[in-house]
Amino acid sequence: MLIGVPKEIKDHEYRVALTPGSVGTLVRAGHKILVQSGAGEGSGFPDDEYRSSGAILFPEAADIWEGAGMVMKVKEPQPSEYIYLRNDLILFTYLHLAAEPDLTRVLLDSGTAAIGYETVQLDNGTLPLLMPMSEVAGRMSAQIVAHYLEKENGGRGKLLGGVPGVRPADVVILGGGIVGSNAAKIALGMGAHVTIIDTSSDRLRYLDEVLHGNLTTLGSNVQNIADSVNRADGLVGSVLIPGAKTPKLVSREMVAAMKPGSVIVDVAIDQGGCVETARPTKHSDPVYIVDEVIHYCVTNMPGAVPRTSTYALNNATLPYALKIAGSGLMDALKADISLVRGVNTLGGRLASRPVAEAHGLEYIPLFRR
Repeated sequence: MLIGVPKEIKDHEYRVALTPGSVGTLVRAGHKILVQSGAGEGSGFPDDEYRSSGAILFPEAADIWEGAGMVMKVKEPQPSEYIYLRNDLILFTYLHLAAEPDLTRVLLDSGTAAIGYETVQLDNGTLPLLMPMSEVAGRMSAQIVAHYLEKENGGRGKLLGGVPGVRPADVVILGGGIVGSNAAKIALGMGAHVTIIDTSSDRLRYLDEVLHGNLTTLGSNVQNIADSVNRADGLVGSVLIPGAKTPKLVSREMVAAMKPGSVIVDVAIDQGGCVETARPTKHSDPVYIVDEVIHYCVTNMPGAVPRTSTYALNNATLPYALKIAGSGLMDALKADISLVRGVNTLGGRLASRPVAEAHGLEYIPLFRR
């Protein structure tokens, strides 16, 4: 198969879909790889490394998109890339279409076969291609809270871990999944008092057993959320319903009740966010203030640490790329139900029920049982 890797053009997005090592693996499997010049520079991979791995380099994005049967990206196509979408193209990338009505329509109209990394799902519910970036974003979120709590950055002037004789900061985490548990691990390691709120008692028991430090776990209900948010110096939103728009668990009134200089990091923003006052931001302008509370809602957080993120992403995506390229999309889908769950659009059909529900569109499953 002819696989294309264009340079990411989203604001301050430095990741790349394939490392030179992944390119070499695909080339040895008999595939031809087109890479746009400079695509890997942000992650520390110069063009020469791609050439040495067997890639063919082109200077323009159009050469990559128009020449490839499958395009692998990191982030969803940006508006300037919509012209490249077509009905004989496989697009393999993060999509987060529940928060992207315009892109959803463009993909349907173009007939593109769009597979979202974030919706590939194993039978046990695990999201193997979302997990590595959730780990990165979760760990980053605690660092971000610590950074913006500093007075110089507009925060309350609190050290996350405090010092002997002085209370540590209170960090509240909504959702105890991959993002939440990783956020808790770093915040606890920095000495913060951490509260994790989740709907699953079993998950809370597990986190109570494996996490060590000043930890409180709470069942999710409106009162527990409101009380915890009111006490929080830092709030991390890490709620996820696979493929679906995130429910708003923190109201405007809850935000207004927070202490001035508190920090919200809504990691769920790429699916719409779980805080009512959250709106998408970019790395070039990452924060804004509502009711004297700092909001950080960057939709591509792991792009700030591209070297780590690109390697972690490739570890997960390469086996699936080999499956699709090796047997073709339809045979790969027939052989792997997790990939079927990852298909968002195909031939003008919307094959993701959560996305269909988010936008009031018709859901058409790929294979009827």
